[in-house]
Amino acid sequence: MSTVVLPRVPVRLGRFVLCMFRPHVYVTYGVLWVFALEGSAVALSGGAWRPTAATAVRAACVVLVLLFLRMLDEQKDLAHDRVHHPDRPLVTGAITVPELRGAMTVITVVVAGLNAALSPVAVLLILLPPAYALVLPALEAASAAVRERPLLNLAVTYPVQVLLGGYVCLTAAGSGTASADWRAVPLLALCAGVFLHFEFARKTAWESAPDDRLYSSVLGPAGSAAVALALVAGAVVCDVLLFRPTTVPGLLPCLPALLPAVAARRFLTARHGRWPLAPAMGYVVLTHLALVLQAVFPP
Repeated sequence: MSTVVLPRVPVRLGRFVLCMFRPHVYVTYGVLWVFALEGSAVALSGGAWRPTAATAVRAACVVLVLLFLRMLDEQKDLAHDRVHHPDRPLVTGAITVPELRGAMTVITVVVAGLNAALSPVAVLLILLPPAYALVLPALEAASAAVRERPLLNLAVTYPVQVLLGGYVCLTAAGSGTASADWRAVPLLALCAGVFLHFEFARKTAWESAPDDRLYSSVLGPAGSAAVALALVAGAVVCDVLLFRPTTVPGLLPCLPALLPAVAARRFLTARHGRWPLAPAMGYVVLTHLALVLQAVFPP
C-alpha cells in the first residue's frame, strides 16, 4: 500500500510537474488560451481588452485544472504505462497515487476559493471540468470501446476543454467585461480547432506501433492529415465569421494557418515518419498570441 511522507511531498510533486506538466508548455498554453478567449470576447463586445485581477484568477485556475487533469490521466493510464511507459513517475514510484490525489484535493480547494472572490456561479463553473473528468476513468474501465478507440475516446474526453473554455467566457460575461451571445460558440469553436489540430498532428504518422493509439491508425495517414488541416480551415472560418477582417492587421490570427499547410506538405511528400510537431506547436502559440494582440489593439 502506498503511503504519503509529508515532508517529501512538495519536492516529489515539483519533480512530477517538471517532468509531466512542463511549465513552458502547459502554463504558456493555459495562459494564452485564457487571454485569447477573454480578450476576444471583450473585443467582440466593442472594447479594447486589458487584463484585470479577475483575468489572473481565470488564468491561474485554468492552469491548475489542467494540472489536475494531468494528474488524473497518470492514474487512469497506470496499467497501460506499466507495460508501455515504464519510466513514468507513477510507475517508477517517483510519485504515488495518494500523493497525486492529495494534490488534486488541494487544487480543487484552491480553485474554488479563488473563484469565490468572483461569484458563486464562477465556483460552480470551475468545478464542472474536474467533476466531469473524474467520471472518465470509470467510463473507460466499463467500456473497452471508449478505452481503445482513439476517436471515440477523444469525443468523450474533449468536453473537459469545452467546459474550461465555457468557464472563461461565462465568467467574463458575468463580470460585465464581455457580452454573452451567440458569438461565444464560434469563438470556442475557433480555439477548439486550434487545439484539436495539435492533438491530431501529434498522433499522425505513416508508421505506428500497436500501443501508439494514433488517429492515423484509424483514419490512415492521409485521412488523419486531412482532418488536421480541416480543423485549421474551420478555425480560420470561425475567425473570419467573428471578426470580418478587412485589413492586414485584422487577418493576423489567420496567418499562422500557413504553418500547418507547410507541415502537411512536408508530411504528405515524405510518406514516412510523424507529422512535424514544431509547426503544430507554433500554430497554437501564434494563433492565440495573435488573438490577444487583436484584442489589445483592435483594428
